[in-house]
Amino acid sequence: MNLETILETIKNGDTEKGLEELEKYTKSANDQEKYDIVEVYQELGRSDKAQPLIEELLGNYPDEGALLTTAAENAIDLDDEDEAIEWLLEVKESDEEYLRAQLLLADLYQMQGLDEVAEQKLLDALKQSPEEPVLLAAVGDYYLSRGDYAKSIPYLKQAEGAGFKFPDGSLNLRLAEAYSVTGSFEDALNYYEAGLKEHTELHALFGYGYTALQVSVYQLAAEKFEELRNMDKDFVALYPYLVRSYEGLEDHEKALEAAQAGIKEDEHNENLYAEAGKLYMALGNEGEGEKHLKEALALNPGHLEAANALLSMWMEQEEPEAMIDLIDHLYEMGEPDVRFQWYYARAKNLQDEPVEAKEKYEEVYSVYQENEVFLEEYGRLLLELGYRENALKHLEQASVMQPDNTELQLLLEDLRMSE
Repeated sequence: MNLETILETIKNGDTEKGLEELEKYTKSANDQEKYDIVEVYQELGRSDKAQPLIEELLGNYPDEGALLTTAAENAIDLDDEDEAIEWLLEVKESDEEYLRAQLLLADLYQMQGLDEVAEQKLLDALKQSPEEPVLLAAVGDYYLSRGDYAKSIPYLKQAEGAGFKFPDGSLNLRLAEAYSVTGSFEDALNYYEAGLKEHTELHALFGYGYTALQVSVYQLAAEKFEELRNMDKDFVALYPYLVRSYEGLEDHEKALEAAQAGIKEDEHNENLYAEAGKLYMALGNEGEGEKHLKEALALNPGHLEAANALLSMWMEQEEPEAMIDLIDHLYEMGEPDVRFQWYYARAKNLQDEPVEAKEKYEEVYSVYQENEVFLEEYGRLLLELGYRENALKHLEQASVMQPDNTELQLLLEDLRMSE
């Protein structure tokens, strides 16, 4: 049986018989045939069978770059990275396989955590062939994988200009990611659109939606996140951003549906509970809103948005005891947010404890002295306590900042007339 027939046998699915015949044939094969047999073994995942043939061929052709890189790839398949590096370092600069060897070396060094060595290998090779598209793409991809997005862009752009195509993945999507992370959102959107036309990647689709959200193109963002949800509803990272997209469109019903769908997939996501709580409140369902906000705090006692939403609701409902209980609990948990101190002052005011309320307002005065709501509240409290002149000063400041506040304007007129 000749080599061609043996290879046809393997191709037709009779691998066991083909391997038996291949082993017999190897004994009389010439060097070119042995090299072809090595490739067959590697394709079949039998690198152990390929190894002795490679060593034999290297004994005859010790400086052959193609053989050295083949030996390195075989060593990688056998999980012997150090030996692979040794083979690759033997490839001479004059060999046409030198470029490929440097790319493999860079990958190996990066796998071993030797990023600086990997980078230097790529840059040294690029110095020799500064316009080589494969190298330009490799350097750009290296920086991208390391998180140096700004560094990756010029190399990837040059590779794009040279017409380079990655054998796996998309150059457009790599550029889209780099532009998005560096804040060039419009460029990123263009590359996402082009790249996703080539082939769909879930993470790229997420990136497209995220980038659209950053520039407030809410409809596009919602469409992309919905497309991603239809492809993989278990991609739980999408749900908070889908909620935000619908909130941007002022579609609270769809935003709430997205939040509830996300909770079904990720029942421990405190952000989704917080978003759902706020949305229930916006839709007038304070009971469900309170329930979900409390669930967010149960999952994360330091969830500031949930805490502030609850405090705001209880402030409107005039429930100072609930406000104080929550703030005390948050302080015990080590969450001394200045907003809680303001709410504490408000709660004390609601409890008709104006002196203590005044003390609490003054503790946060330096932070909120340019906030019109704070100034009005503080001014009214001072007025209640008899500090008329100081009250008038703060109420006038608040009035300047909110000229359409008719009630405040009338109060000030009464105060001035009674002087």
